[in-house]
Amino acid sequence: MGGKPRTVDLQEVKKAVKSLSISACTDLNRDVEESFKRAIEKEESPVGRAIFEQLLKNADIARQQSIPICQDTGFTVVFLEIGQDVSFSGGYLGDAISEGVSEAYKEGYLRKSIVKNAYTNPENTGDNTPPIVHTRIVPGDRVKITVLPKGGGSENMSRIKMMKPADGMEGVRDFVVETVRGAGANPCPPILVGVGLGGTFDYVAYLAKKSLLREIGERNPDPELARYEVEWLETINRLGIGPAGLGGRFTALDLFIEAFPRHIASYPAAVNIQCHAARSKTHTL
Repeated sequence: MGGKPRTVDLQEVKKAVKSLSISACTDLNRDVEESFKRAIEKEESPVGRAIFEQLLKNADIARQQSIPICQDTGFTVVFLEIGQDVSFSGGYLGDAISEGVSEAYKEGYLRKSIVKNAYTNPENTGDNTPPIVHTRIVPGDRVKITVLPKGGGSENMSRIKMMKPADGMEGVRDFVVETVRGAGANPCPPILVGVGLGGTFDYVAYLAKKSLLREIGERNPDPELARYEVEWLETINRLGIGPAGLGGRFTALDLFIEAFPRHIASYPAAVNIQCHAARSKTHTL
């Protein structure tokens, strides 16, 4: 049985999406900033250290002046966790989310990067809509909204592979490492590496992207997967790609794995790479 129903005004959803969209693009998350500071202490490359120092200055300027951390303010991806005891009033949820994104990108002077159809109509939509929305129904009467602006440079370096069950975790590791090696400097390292395992062709890509919502240093609760996260991160950082692709110890700041049960005949794996800006913001209504 559910709890007492609670009504959420969609105007509040729109306001939250608007605020999160702007702050995600202009206010670097503290866990990312702290990872830069730790990297400066450990990075052996003088060029690499200098890049981290510049990234910190860039983040500080962006926050103080409320301007984008990066000129590519991304494709707006929204993760919704909607309590089963919630009902909405004042319109349609999809419209409220799109309007929040539209107002944010217009009033926040964020770059509009979305075209209507890449193949037949390259006209810009003019307000960075439509967003991509992932919805999950959960217990309770709250609505958790997370906005993740995903830049094209890092997204273009992401990969999916339908592997054989016999490939096992060694095969997945090789796939992940080779994806990062092939990406080189293109996704603006130091990167975050999101890995999805299991599910279906579409769901494994979702898992990889969802993993990027974790804070740096937050391990998977499964001890075995947590061990793989640490081991694969160390392997990637031995590639020597380094900050901005100019060499160094820190190619990736962290690696996250999200897993789901799979079909006995399938072994889906996906890698979603995130740039050093690692933008996301969350609010609960």
